Amino acid sequence: MTVVSVSMPEDLLNRIDEFADEHGYTGRSEVVREASRNLLGEFEDAKLEDRDLMAVVTVLFNYETTSVEERMMHLRHEHEHLVASNFHSHVGSHYCMELFVLEGDLTAISTFVGKIRATKDTLSVDYSVMPVDEFGPGTLEAEMGHGHGHDDE
Repeated sequence: MTVVSVSMPEDLLNRIDEFADEHGYTGRSEVVREASRNLLGEFEDAKLEDRDLMAVVTVLFNYETTSVEERMMHLRHEHEHLVASNFHSHVGSHYCMELFVLEGDLTAISTFVGKIRATKDTLSVDYSVMPVDEFGPGTLEAEMGHGHGHDDE
């Protein structure tokens, strides 16, 4: 197996170690491998391919981190064909929340979420994806939980 060196904040490493201990993992490598497989598999769901989708993406970041807010604005403009709506709000005295409503296909949505996740200094990225091409009795309820992911760092 190949050994990879990864840089991360000390508090995240401590959380990974605690998670490994609490959940019976053999160590942090096993946690990181499983998390990586889950992340890579999130958007590989055949039920969502070739369908019109709607996604809601919520990003939380520190108010004083202006580089994150600038990056959110850049992504909104870069993906204006995908972003149906965007909302910015202050949360408490130190945080901002950016909410994006997206309409598009699986590839476009997964690319957008990936770029959000790759933005340095975001505190939390949460999203949900649902198909909008087959709204009918019972369809929405059956599909709502599908494709939901959460990423806290």
